[in-house]
Amino acid sequence: MSLESLLIFLLVGALAGWLSGLITKGSGFGLLGNVLVGIVGAFLGGFLFRLLGIVAYGLLGQIIFAVIGALIFLYLLRFIKK
Repeated sequence: MSLESLLIFLLVGALAGWLSGLITKGSGFGLLGNVLVGIVGAFLGGFLFRLLGIVAYGLLGQIIFAVIGALIFLYLLRFIKK
């Protein structure tokens, strides 16, 4: 993985985590929390959509998959916490 790819991956993760934080509780989780939630969400979203045969094209598709994955991840965390 090149440095450029890693930076894009981290930026997509941060953006996805921030957006999912805004959607679920009204604010983000801080920079590190956003990146972690977004990265886990990107992996989860990519895995789930691949199982369904849906492929993301371009940066916008990756962000959408990551946000949906992050929302699912946050829902699972809250479900487990209860």
